[in-house]
Amino acid sequence: MTNKITALYCRLSQDDMLAGESNSITNQKEILLKYAHDNCFPNPQFYIDDGWSGTNFNRPDFQRMVQDMENGNIGIIITKDLSRLGRDYLMTGQYIELIFPDHDVRYIAINDNVDTAKSVDDMMVFRNVFNDFFAKDVSRKVRAVLKAKGQSGKPLAVNPPYGYKKSEDDKNVWVIDEYAAGIVKRIFRLCIEGRGPLQIAKILTADGIATPSVYAAGKGLGKWDHRSVCDILERLEYVGHTVNFKTTKKSYKCKKRVDLPKEDWQIFENTHEPIISQHDYDLVQQLRESKRRPQKKCLEPNPFSGIVYCADCGKKLYLNRGNGTPKHKENLKCSTYSRHYGECSAHYIRTCVLAELVMKEINKLLTSIRDPRKCRDRY
Repeated sequence: MTNKITALYCRLSQDDMLAGESNSITNQKEILLKYAHDNCFPNPQFYIDDGWSGTNFNRPDFQRMVQDMENGNIGIIITKDLSRLGRDYLMTGQYIELIFPDHDVRYIAINDNVDTAKSVDDMMVFRNVFNDFFAKDVSRKVRAVLKAKGQSGKPLAVNPPYGYKKSEDDKNVWVIDEYAAGIVKRIFRLCIEGRGPLQIAKILTADGIATPSVYAAGKGLGKWDHRSVCDILERLEYVGHTVNFKTTKKSYKCKKRVDLPKEDWQIFENTHEPIISQHDYDLVQQLRESKRRPQKKCLEPNPFSGIVYCADCGKKLYLNRGNGTPKHKENLKCSTYSRHYGECSAHYIRTCVLAELVMKEINKLLTSIRDPRKCRDRY
């Protein structure tokens, strides 16, 4: 065992900082190193996770320590107390009682008098439960603070959307970032001109425009993708509104964010200077709702695809265009009838017939414009 590492593990989260200097990384290192020297433990090495929650076991240095343990390089693991190892009582107990012994690793928590080489402390289970409860209690208090902040109209986003930056006078106020705002305006303009998200992404990449993440980091260019463009086109913040409670976490242990339905959002209007007018934003949303799927086997897209609706159910009429189908037989069919038989009638119309009807209406309108008397008769 003399060749094996004595792992001195330190961890500190934002919540632990509230306890003051006693939990600081410097303090933990001093305590652990002194304990290792006093007990003549060989080859002490530090593993440090600064700024990581105890409910998350995917910490970089913790995982590095686990990897070294699985490789047979660690003989002893020491922490200042049980909470430094973790605040999830199930996972912490699993490591102490199952995983560490399975790899012949001795675990010591100095301040809690835990040493697996001596005897099992019956109070250890309760200490782990209390550590877990502390994390849950802190999470509940943080959620309450964030909820109050969000309901007051202050933005909950850590970073402003691309196109804005935090005011130097008040971090809760967003001001326009002129360069990035110009790119946002360009994206909306390209969409209004008929470009899709993928086309816009290719244009921005070809022009050497830094992506939002790369621009925030301050170096490089990056490659735009359609998801980044879609996110910008859909954000209400660009018309000057603050939108809170768009996402949430499942629990204090699960850090994965889930999207909330729009009816649960809280929208505060006119909280900052807009980049996009309400008219242009609404126009883009309307255009995107009527977006057309690309026709894989046809060079010429059908002009009615995505913009014709059923008179009875109000759903879109989908284009039926098989491989080799003559153009005069192309037709539009009710999507409700196609997907849910019996809920609507089999409404369909050939596109050549629809084109004739549209042209007749256009010609009538042009005639009315040329002859005001016919215009009065018609309207």
